Amino acid sequence: MKVNNRFLKSNHISNSDRKSLVTNFGYLLFLRVVSYIFPLITIPYLARVIGVEGFGKIAFSAAIIVWFQTISDWGFNFTGARDIARNKDDVNKMSEIFSSILWARCLLAIVSFMILFLMIETVSYFSDYKLILLLTFLVIPGNILFPEWFFQAVEDMKYITYLSFISKVIFTLLIFIFVTNKEDYIYQPLFFGVGYIFVGIFSMIIIIRKYKLKILRPRYSRVIKSISDSKDVFINNIVPNLYNSFSHVLLGFYGGNSSNGILDAGMKVPNIVQIFVNMISRVFFPYLSRRIDGHELYEKINLIISFILSLTLYLLAEAIVGILFTSEFYEAKIIIEIMSISLFFLTMNSVYGTNYLIIIGRDKLLRNITFFVSAFGFCISFPLVFAYDYIGAAITIALTRSMLGLTVMIYAKKIKGKMEVLNVNCNS
Repeated sequence: MKVNNRFLKSNHISNSDRKSLVTNFGYLLFLRVVSYIFPLITIPYLARVIGVEGFGKIAFSAAIIVWFQTISDWGFNFTGARDIARNKDDVNKMSEIFSSILWARCLLAIVSFMILFLMIETVSYFSDYKLILLLTFLVIPGNILFPEWFFQAVEDMKYITYLSFISKVIFTLLIFIFVTNKEDYIYQPLFFGVGYIFVGIFSMIIIIRKYKLKILRPRYSRVIKSISDSKDVFINNIVPNLYNSFSHVLLGFYGGNSSNGILDAGMKVPNIVQIFVNMISRVFFPYLSRRIDGHELYEKINLIISFILSLTLYLLAEAIVGILFTSEFYEAKIIIEIMSISLFFLTMNSVYGTNYLIIIGRDKLLRNITFFVSAFGFCISFPLVFAYDYIGAAITIALTRSMLGLTVMIYAKKIKGKMEVLNVNCNS
């Protein structure tokens, strides 16, 4: 078994690393507090104005577009952050990496749009959602222009914080100004996508001016190589859609917009809580890319916090629905309870998968685990959704996430144990 000596350092965290972790955690903590506040302001308003049907239409469109967003991301959020973090003292190398990823994502976005347009023109059910699907697609060019992964890699999160805060303020104000009746649900994806593009333009200016990166001309060989090198992470990222977003799509066909609205409402608060947990993951990712020996500390912090949040969310499910939603959303209570359980296992997948297996180069192993578990989730989604409607969709997502988290943890623990034994042998 090959082991990179870079991973076999002492457990000591240098002062500069500690300062970087604390600083970035502070910025992301502020950002995530903001990420909590603004949705908690807009969710009750949207629930009252657009109702469960509007929620369902937005959720269905988002479930379709997330497939194309995953294609355009292609795993670069992780592989790009990892590669930049390891070369952040070399401007030329960073320019090469960044440019290759930028052009690769543009190519993938064009392909994605062509597939979406073909779906809309050939499938009548999708043509009924034509406008909202196209507006929801705006998040993809915005996401390409706003490379959070780069700021994460160079461990300079303040720009993400500032830009995201501004975009959320503008988005929230526009919602209150323009969304005044049920038909105005269409503005939600429009404002969200335009906000992403607005932030993306400014972030690109910062990257070019502050970090002196050059946007190199696209070279076919480099673009294809970037896509090829990240294919395992891409597969790992897209196959969860077989049970996750597909449950929304299947529910849209079977249960309609009302069922999708209940499911989406019940998942909103758990998803917001997951953002906070992911914050810790994002702060540690660049550091762990350089010093995997710090994984044990990160592991303890993330799992403890996730367990506390999962338990709290489960206990407060009924109160949350009563505060945020109208009476027509009451059934979302059981969705929150189910999804709160899955939150802990989703964190396990991040701790042992994204922030361990990917970092040590075991992308294919993680890809295979995710593929087979997600295929299982895809299979059970049909009987569960048909038998139990939105509750069945929630059970599908929670059960599959649980299996994925546990399986990834078992394999990661085995690999970590072997590396520790080898480290001892090398030092003896």
